[in-house]
Amino acid sequence: MTQSALSLIPNNYLKFGIFLAPFHAMNENPTQAMRRDMLLLEHLDGLGYHEAWVGEHHSGGMEIIACPEMFIAGAAERTKHIRLGTGVVSLPYHNPFTVAGRVTQLDHMTGGRFMFGVGPGALTGDAYRMGIDPAEQRRMMNESLDAVVRLLDGELVSMKTDWFHLQDARIQIPSFQQPRVEMAVACARSPSGALAAGKHGIGMLSIGGTSDDALAAHANNWRMCEEAAAENGQTVTRDKWRLVTLMHVAETREKARQNVQFGLEEWAKYFREIATFPIVPAEIDDPYTYLTENKMALIGTPDDAIAYIETLLEGAGGFGALMQLAHNWANWENTKESYELLARYVFPHFQHLNRLRDISYDYSHENRDAFVGEAAKAVQTEIDNYQERKKGEAAE
Repeated sequence: MTQSALSLIPNNYLKFGIFLAPFHAMNENPTQAMRRDMLLLEHLDGLGYHEAWVGEHHSGGMEIIACPEMFIAGAAERTKHIRLGTGVVSLPYHNPFTVAGRVTQLDHMTGGRFMFGVGPGALTGDAYRMGIDPAEQRRMMNESLDAVVRLLDGELVSMKTDWFHLQDARIQIPSFQQPRVEMAVACARSPSGALAAGKHGIGMLSIGGTSDDALAAHANNWRMCEEAAAENGQTVTRDKWRLVTLMHVAETREKARQNVQFGLEEWAKYFREIATFPIVPAEIDDPYTYLTENKMALIGTPDDAIAYIETLLEGAGGFGALMQLAHNWANWENTKESYELLARYVFPHFQHLNRLRDISYDYSHENRDAFVGEAAKAVQTEIDNYQERKKGEAAE
């Protein structure tokens, strides 16, 4: 790793996780798809992934988890170590009092492994079906977040807006994590998420691509987050900043490219036809080339992934955790293998897991002649001693 990239990782330790929307092909069994999502979290838990954030969506067909809290409750019983977060709860869709209660309950049920991610709501179609004006979603998110933070801090909250009314509201039990459950705000190109994260001194989940322009926007959002924190007497740290990107790896670049032929085109079609912000524009008929050439995705080997992540660290100015957007571009077996290859060969590079092993190996190599010589001498001494004993026995 370059020294400049190393200096951009808080505490010299980069965490890894996934952002599970999820995305599932329109022609497959949704029951089996959700079961496979659960198996994926179990798989990642065994591989040592640090986090998984689960999305909330209500329309569009491909993103089929409507209640991330329910999914997390199930996943918590099937996993041991991985932290589980809402990615995200769309605050304009819920009353802040019931949100705070669900969050606190999950914090206790998971023994503190729960993380609370919030946002305004990503799919305009969801807001339309609830009669919510998309132009009001960010304002509504901020109003709800103001209330939820106070509630999670145990305060008595009375607050009235044009869409919710709290009267002497207070949660019944404190957070399991102290002083408060870990929180993060989703942030894309709009500054609203960054400003909200800074105002409340909580983490930031950066979505919206990893092209050079996107990375510059993310870096600018982090700057605004820090400024908002300072203005509100809060502190934010880069180790609580998560950056979301797209990755798939295999043993060779060609195999990785072949793997993603399974589902990449359908995923791109969904973003062209349904999603609010199309990752792959309608005029693009080769999503593989478009995504890789514009540094929006890494499809290659573990070594390619290392180089790619270093460019993200440089472009963003440093962050604490890298989240892969789970996408099902490859079939189930190749998808699991991709996550395993990253855990085996990419994690150690950014977490210094083999540093002491390298020191031990290098020292042993540098002193091999001396070690071998001493070993040979010890063996010869034993041979000589044995022969001397035999001579003495024969003389008797």
